[in-house]
Amino acid sequence: MPQGKLFLIPNVLAENTAEQVITPQVKEVIAHTKVFLVENLRTARRYISSLKLGVNLEEIHMEILDKNTPPESINRLLQPLFKGADIGIISEAGCPGIADPGALAVAHAHTWAIQVVPLSGPSSMFLALMGSGFSGQSFAFHGYLPIDKKERATALKKLEAESLREKRSQIFMETPFRNNQLLEVLTRTLSPQTKLCIAKNLTAKDELIQTKSIQDWKKSPIDLHKIPTVFILQSF
Repeated sequence: MPQGKLFLIPNVLAENTAEQVITPQVKEVIAHTKVFLVENLRTARRYISSLKLGVNLEEIHMEILDKNTPPESINRLLQPLFKGADIGIISEAGCPGIADPGALAVAHAHTWAIQVVPLSGPSSMFLALMGSGFSGQSFAFHGYLPIDKKERATALKKLEAESLREKRSQIFMETPFRNNQLLEVLTRTLSPQTKLCIAKNLTAKDELIQTKSIQDWKKSPIDLHKIPTVFILQSF
């Protein structure tokens, strides 16, 4: 029996945007897949329902794959592949495998020579970089910075120095309810001439992507509380 394929299925970044950002290929794969690994059962079901594909959710099998999933459970979660069934991985938002627990399943799939199929869709990291005006030749994604204020400031100074030395765009993010605190540390810690791109609510109607110097952000602060945001800095 041929093995199934592991599909990496993009999710929307903002509500009510599927029609604009989810491709026909993604919809077709979802319509023909019966097994999914998801970060959140409720939101995954809601996402599939929103696509209006005529999928009967009662006929779909979903398992949780999140940051708390122990690595030893991955073998069990991927067993349907060996019985010929395809599996789709759906993130809470954006593309699976990028700053996402889906990467663990993908790594296991490769060790067993399972075909991995990434599907095109919205990625907040790449959309922000595209819109920033910063270097796309050299960039690094750092995920979440330290929560401790002193450690965070130290990390930011290190990223700034590395950006200047390597001509590198430094991409990072924060839990939405701590965005304003992060912005305050950024404007207090970084050099006035360092450029900062703030990309918030990507793909939504009120999307904003704006690049300014730290000194200009100080003059015109922005409220990012509870708004999904990507930050990129580049020092020149």
